[in-house]
Amino acid sequence: MSEHALRRRATAAIARSTAGERTLAVVVGLVLLAAGTLVWLLSLGVFGTGRAERPLLDPMIIEALHTQPLVTRLAAIVGGFLLAVLGLIWTAHALRPERRPDLLLDSGSPEGGTDTAIVVSAAAAAEAVGAQAAALPGVGRARARLVGTDAAPAVRVTLWLADDADVRDVLARLHDEVLATARASLGLDDLPAAVRLELDHLQPGPRVA
Repeated sequence: MSEHALRRRATAAIARSTAGERTLAVVVGLVLLAAGTLVWLLSLGVFGTGRAERPLLDPMIIEALHTQPLVTRLAAIVGGFLLAVLGLIWTAHALRPERRPDLLLDSGSPEGGTDTAIVVSAAAAAEAVGAQAAALPGVGRARARLVGTDAAPAVRVTLWLADDADVRDVLARLHDEVLATARASLGLDDLPAAVRLELDHLQPGPRVA
């Protein structure tokens, strides 16, 4: 696998991708910037001093709008409706739940005498990684989440460490034991992981007088 592909999977493990939202925001920003620049050049007289002294909308356009009020209203309604639909689609896309891919271990084949596929759910894989990570010395609690796509999964792990935990030892054992076991069990050559460390605040026990 190329270094670029591994970097993309590692980025997916760190945080949810917002590439689509960023691209749309950049496009909208460029369109608005182009429109503002055009109006600014128009006011400076780049397109002629006579045009700069006239209103932004040509009087002929205004007159045509006044002569066809029904068409103007329908166009405004349709334009507003389309903008509202696009806004709702953008909002739904931004708020959609993050994908949790299931992993296909064996697709089965009629030649091999079986047509039953073996699939490990994202929840089961994440629960297994979280349980193994929670059993490491110095780890009070652990939580894992499988992210990415079916073909390029990644794991996001949160560890709550005890006060006396050796952070380097915990991370080394997480890599060498937990993630290595996960890769071997799931049949993956690579499994990028993003680890978030938190301090586990234990509730103090009752004092005995």
